Amino acid sequence: MAAPIISAKAMKFTRITVDPAACTGKPCIRDLRFPVSRLLGLLAARQTPEEILKAYPYLEPADIDEALRYAASLAEDEAIELAG
Repeated sequence: MAAPIISAKAMKFTRITVDPAACTGKPCIRDLRFPVSRLLGLLAARQTPEEILKAYPYLEPADIDEALRYAASLAEDEAIELAG
């Protein structure tokens, strides 16, 4: 079983796991082999949480909440150079 991710800020994500043997080590939702990036991509494509939960009944609302918190945590640590 994969271990939960702990960010640099020590925020614990209990619903997001990383297993080198699953999904090439990408962060996944609860060992389901459902990458966090896929869930975030669905949200970015304007699918509602309700639509996502209907299409993927094994996901739970808390999975979506934690994926968004995880993305916010990553963005907090990122620095990007703006073109201009």
